[in-house]
Amino acid sequence: MSMVWSSLHALPGPVGPAACLALVLLLALWIDRRWGEPPIAVHPVVWIGHYLQVCGRVSVTCPPALAFVLGALAWMVGAVAVGVLAWGLQALAFRQLARFITQPALETGLAAAALVAAMAWLTKSMLSWRMLRDEAGAVEAALQQSLAAGRERLSWLVSRDTAQLTAVQVRESVIETLSENLNDSVVAPIFWFVLFGLPGAAVYRFVNTADAMWGYRGSYKGQYWEWAGKWAARADDVLSWLPARLTGWLLMGVTGNFWPGALRREAAKTPSPNSGWPMAAMALALGVSVSKPGVYTLNATGCAPQAGEVRLAQKYASKVVFAQAAFALAAIIFIAFKWP
Repeated sequence: MSMVWSSLHALPGPVGPAACLALVLLLALWIDRRWGEPPIAVHPVVWIGHYLQVCGRVSVTCPPALAFVLGALAWMVGAVAVGVLAWGLQALAFRQLARFITQPALETGLAAAALVAAMAWLTKSMLSWRMLRDEAGAVEAALQQSLAAGRERLSWLVSRDTAQLTAVQVRESVIETLSENLNDSVVAPIFWFVLFGLPGAAVYRFVNTADAMWGYRGSYKGQYWEWAGKWAARADDVLSWLPARLTGWLLMGVTGNFWPGALRREAAKTPSPNSGWPMAAMALALGVSVSKPGVYTLNATGCAPQAGEVRLAQKYASKVVFAQAAFALAAIIFIAFKWP
C-alpha cells in the first residue's frame, strides 16, 4: 500500500491523493454506466485472456508436476507484467497531475487530464456492473419468450450444460451468476483499487480471469486442468476471500436483513470457500432456494425463484454497487489521511 500512495507524495497534503483516486473511481463507474464494456479489440481483459489461452495450451498438456510449475510461472509473469504496467501508468498520471498543480499550464493540464482519463478507463475495464446486470435481464427476457431461448442465453454466462434445465433452474443459475459475479466483477476489483489503486484492481482482474480460464477441478472440455490451473485457483481463493464476505455483508445491509449465522451456514455448503457468500446472501435476501444439482442447495426452505425474483436480485445488486462505491470513497479518504 505504501508504494502506491508514495507515488502521490508530490501532491499537496493528504487531500491530493484521495481526490485523485476518488476521481478515477467515480469516472470509472460513470464510464461503466454510460458506455459499458470497451470494444473487444481494445479490451485489456480480452488481451489478458489471449495471454492465458496461449500459456494454457502449453501447460495443460504436460505431466502433473510440470503442468503445475508452468501454470504457476505463467501466472506469475502475467500478474507481475499487469501490475507493473498499471503501476507505471498510475505513477505517470499522478506525477503529471502534480506538475500541473505546482506549475499550472495548458500543456501540463491537458497531459494530466489525458492520463487520469486513461487511468479511469483502465479501472473501468477491470470491473463490469452494467454488462452483468444487462445479461441477467437478457436471460429473463429470453425465458419469457421460451424455455429454449432462456437456456440458450444462459449458456453465454455459465460453463455448465444448460440443455436440460427447467425454467426454475435457469432462474436459479441467473441469480447465482449475478450474485457470484457481483463479487468477482465489482466488489473485489473496487476493494483492491481502494487499497492499491489501479495496480490492485488490474492484478485482481488478472487473477480472477486466470481462475475462470484455468481453475477447473478435473477435466473440462476434454482437457485435465487440475494441475495446470491449481496455482491460479488458489490465488483467486486468497484474493477473493475478504471481498466475497464483504459482498455478503453488503447484501445483508442493503436489504435490511441481519442473519450472520444463517449466512455462514449456507455459504459453507458450496465447494468454493468464497462463492457461497454472495450466493447465499442473495438467496436469503430473496427468500428463494438456489442449487447446483448434486453439489449444493442454498436456503433449501426458500421458494422457487420466479421472474420477479430475478428483477429483485438486480435491484439488490445495484444497491450493493452504490453502497460499496460510497464506502470505497470514504475508505480512500481515510487511507490518505492515515498514510499521508
